[in-house]
Amino acid sequence: MINFSKFNINTNGRTSGRMKTHCPQCHDRRRDKRDRSLSVNLDTGLFYCHYCNWKGCGLEGGLEARRPGFHAERSGSRAQRGLPPLAGAPRPQPAVLDDQIVQWFQKERNIPASTLIAAGVTSSEQYMPQTGRKELCICFNYHEGGRVVNTKFRDLNKNFKLVSGAELIPYNLDSILGQPTCTIVEGEMDALACITAGITEVVSVPGGANCNLSWMDRFVDSHFADKQAIYICVDTDRKGQQLRDELLRRLGPERCRIVDLSPAKDANEVLLLDGGAEMLRAAFAAAPETPLEGVYTAEDLEDEVRTLFENGLGSGADTGWRNLDQICTFELGRLAVVTGIPGAGKSEFVDELVLRLNLRHHWRAAYFSPENMPMAYHIHKLAEKLTGSPFRKGLLSDTQFRATLDYLNQNICSILPQDDFTARNILATARQLVYRRGIRLFVLDPVNCIDHDIPSGQSETQYMNAFLSRLAVFARRHRCLVILVAHPRKMQREPGMKRIATPDMYDINGSAAFYNKADFGLIVERNREAKVTRLHVQKVKFRHLGQGGTATYVFNASNGRFTECDEKPGLTPDSIEFHPHPFDNSSWLQEDVQEPDAFQGAGESEL
Repeated sequence: MINFSKFNINTNGRTSGRMKTHCPQCHDRRRDKRDRSLSVNLDTGLFYCHYCNWKGCGLEGGLEARRPGFHAERSGSRAQRGLPPLAGAPRPQPAVLDDQIVQWFQKERNIPASTLIAAGVTSSEQYMPQTGRKELCICFNYHEGGRVVNTKFRDLNKNFKLVSGAELIPYNLDSILGQPTCTIVEGEMDALACITAGITEVVSVPGGANCNLSWMDRFVDSHFADKQAIYICVDTDRKGQQLRDELLRRLGPERCRIVDLSPAKDANEVLLLDGGAEMLRAAFAAAPETPLEGVYTAEDLEDEVRTLFENGLGSGADTGWRNLDQICTFELGRLAVVTGIPGAGKSEFVDELVLRLNLRHHWRAAYFSPENMPMAYHIHKLAEKLTGSPFRKGLLSDTQFRATLDYLNQNICSILPQDDFTARNILATARQLVYRRGIRLFVLDPVNCIDHDIPSGQSETQYMNAFLSRLAVFARRHRCLVILVAHPRKMQREPGMKRIATPDMYDINGSAAFYNKADFGLIVERNREAKVTRLHVQKVKFRHLGQGGTATYVFNASNGRFTECDEKPGLTPDSIEFHPHPFDNSSWLQEDVQEPDAFQGAGESEL
């Protein structure tokens, strides 16, 4: 519960987001009465005055407001997010641990009371919506810095509930802080099993076998960056293996070790066996180090080969553009090269492609795009594509504005080095974004904005071939779709026509390697006579991902979206047939982020 009224802070009725208001500590003595010097985070309760340095937290039971000079130790990542400093706070004592709960753990899970006490497990009676009455529940208390951040309640019939609105963090998080190694498991019971076996630096991922690791973003620097070895001990079922693969991608396979629990399903199942604690310790001791890079056997690839054997080759990720999905779908670990003459709309098309893949498949994106400067302009363009409306006050509410920025903040980031635009530096930064934010899309727009330091004695063609190989390796190693925008050489006009010829992949400046190295080759063509944009898919390396072809669109200048259409023979606007409707101006965000009815159904062609 957050309460700002006890500090006389006026939030003007707002309950979420961030705002600035008058500081009750210094406003009376300020010469400029209009200055709102107090920054307030309505979600976390933190506030800070930029004039008098008054600060505190409105969270009930949180920090009292402090005068200048107050200092509390806190982790950098938590401070960056504007969350309350927690380090050093006392851990609440486990006041209640019902005997029935203790006996259940001992009988059903082979977990003793000493483990429960060490892990801060408690018990209480809670109303459970699944049964419609109060039940005796196990309380898995999620601590950070000694404070309870969340609690999962579980009755003895395996019904669950969490504290409404509380943050999802790893279970037993404090145990790995500052430790050289740690273990990651899939559930609280597995964490308790490990603790019982003496493996105490262990955390359980929130939400079970969920490959969305956005919860990790805040803890990468503070809890995982210093680890020399990370033991991954998740379930042996399909979802557990998917979680394992995503943890390897985020944390780096070079320091991860996979604990093999087969034929048991998880750590707690091992603990239930005779000599289970010793067997669990032995499994950790036998966890192999990372194999030599670049050396594989059939056994190393068994999981992937079995998946192909049982399911065959399926199509890749779709975009929601029906005409494109019929000729090309996308896959992680690939390099896509996009070209087209200046003004054809390459960047606009890539922006919408990125948003569609993000919205449909939760692929976070990072851009290196110096031509999209200033960055606020690029955010503005993306916001219009997301909301389906001109991004202006009066057409969108403050709530819609905040929801759009929150979405972009979570899913899109930009790389703009201060002075080092070399490929080495840009890729190193992108690697960190894979680690810290879990990006799966990496856009370089355009290639000529990178500082290409060609080694002495190497031709431009040789260098470009090596550069594209590095991008392809980056894509494979980090399971990303890398999208490279490249300009073609100067194209001549078509004979007897005013129109400039449409380039192909071999027309890109620098090297034929742009075609040879790419997994996907896309050419954006704007035909001003027909008032359409055509996407020519010249190359799809693997036929299960598509056969190539041409998809046609009309550009909606009101919101920057491309609407698919069919062309009849002839180069006039009358030869266009839209499907399923002329323009989509609906919001692509949640239902509560909708544009005013007056804008619905509108649309403005670019020409």
